[in-house]
Amino acid sequence: MNSSKQNSGSLKRVLGRQDVMALAFGAMIGWGWVALAGNWVLSAGALGAFSAFIIGGVAVILIGLTYAELASAMPITGGEHVYSYRAMGVKWSFICTWAMLLGYISVIAFEAVALPTVLEYIFPHYKVGYLYTVAGWDVYATWVLVGIVGSIVMMWINYRGVKSAALFQKVVTILILIAGAMLMSGALLEGDTAKADPLFTEGYKGIMGVIVMVPLMFIGFDVIPQAAEEIDLPYKEIGKILIVSVIIATCWYAFITLSVAVALDTEELKHSSLPVADAMSALVGATWGGKLIVLAGLGGIVTSWNAFYVGGSRAIYAMARARMLPSFLAKLHPVYNTPVNAIILIGIISTLAPLMGRKSMVWLVDAGGLGIIVAYALVAFSFLILRKKAPEMKRPFRVPMGKLVGWSAVVLSAGIGTLYLPGSPAALTPPEWAIVLGWTLFGVILYIMTSAQHSESEVKAILDAEINSNHTLSQEEEKEAVLAR
Repeated sequence: MNSSKQNSGSLKRVLGRQDVMALAFGAMIGWGWVALAGNWVLSAGALGAFSAFIIGGVAVILIGLTYAELASAMPITGGEHVYSYRAMGVKWSFICTWAMLLGYISVIAFEAVALPTVLEYIFPHYKVGYLYTVAGWDVYATWVLVGIVGSIVMMWINYRGVKSAALFQKVVTILILIAGAMLMSGALLEGDTAKADPLFTEGYKGIMGVIVMVPLMFIGFDVIPQAAEEIDLPYKEIGKILIVSVIIATCWYAFITLSVAVALDTEELKHSSLPVADAMSALVGATWGGKLIVLAGLGGIVTSWNAFYVGGSRAIYAMARARMLPSFLAKLHPVYNTPVNAIILIGIISTLAPLMGRKSMVWLVDAGGLGIIVAYALVAFSFLILRKKAPEMKRPFRVPMGKLVGWSAVVLSAGIGTLYLPGSPAALTPPEWAIVLGWTLFGVILYIMTSAQHSESEVKAILDAEINSNHTLSQEEEKEAVLAR
């Protein structure tokens, strides 16, 4: 596939269908399904929790459809960065991407503390060498060391190229799928439907309590648009894979939750520190089942960590390439063609994260969730604006009933966003609001600094050139790509 993007000094199209699917699915399947599935069943009941993920999954699919159309129409690194620019201009492009970056960096930093925390389930009492206490959380030297080593390894994998990162992602994702398939098949063969009683707990309130968690569990499909210039597929396929990945994740969460419900009764769930692992042990009649699930959960941490490294570094690279961030962050490695300085910057943040303790990282990831919802809403608005503003734009993956889907995505994003406001179930705490305000202030300062160095017309010229050079494939090349696949 020969396009202008293949030139030396540019990102290379090397990611195939399986690579892209593994990146998106792996990003959405972290540790949450292992740690929280029991709570979901207790909160809403077996069918209540199942229904919550189906309903929430449909909502995320609607948001994902706006991404799918735009990603196939403008398969350019940065995703939201380009969509919001073409629809609303430079300032909104900065706001949208900066908000998304808060989410990406928060997840990457959190995984650096999730890894050593989860290891405690496999190696109890491994924490030694008390250092200090942060926000009520005791920080130990061995705990910090595990997080730092994990962060350095993830940085090295991404430094070496997106293809190596994708290969790593595929291998670990397959292992997670095998463990999940064993749990679901065990539930089908050995599960007891009587244990799933009550099917619904607290009715609508219980279901809503689980739906609140859905957006945080599904964050990650948007990694696909970030790496769009590195995807070696016909443009229409990019949109299809994005939606398929969300559908698979919806089924995963829904059926994992149902499997736990038929494996453990209410009392067993209440007294279990890790219900999914205990459910697997109960179904196979041996403790190795629980250990397998914990290992799969560790794999989920790693795949999420890896995928957000890819997404976060490409978002930073895209902004720097457009002169919205310092230009040194747009540097590509001469051999691996990775945004090396952006990866190193993220690596530094991730490596320092364990030193801050787990509690402060929970604050960060909660604040990052709001940033991602803001970006989702702006992408949905961009989708609607471009349907009216640029009806002639080529849309290889065109969403039917676009106006209905677009407004649904806007309303759903806004609705989810209100859940972070005071008085709601997922309301941000004062420290989390401080992080949001601090990140916003930092963004304002950066925008003022870069605007003083590069005029808005210069930024527009760069972004317009990227968009115009995007569709450089001839009809023959696109046809060859379709036939090859």
